[in-house]
Amino acid sequence: MTDAVGSIDMPDAEDEAPDSRKKTRKGGKRAKKGPLKRLALFYRQIVAELRKVVWPSRSQLTTYTTVVIVFVVIMIGLVTVIDYGLDHAAKYVFG
Repeated sequence: MTDAVGSIDMPDAEDEAPDSRKKTRKGGKRAKKGPLKRLALFYRQIVAELRKVVWPSRSQLTTYTTVVIVFVVIMIGLVTVIDYGLDHAAKYVFG
């Protein structure tokens, strides 16, 4: 399994550089930021993800909506028939 691009598990180039003394990074990508900066980052990430979405065309959306409505109507009819049958069965058994 490969890591995603920009994963925090991958070491940075400066971490791999041979250096006689160890540098300790404070925070890095996961440093504490103010609430407004975190909110702005969250918003930018949402916009970036929404740009990746493949939106359906109007005809596809109409087809999908029609399929869902037909399915719901069929399920309502099925549940109604089962409920009606169980109602009559209960009246028959319990008088």
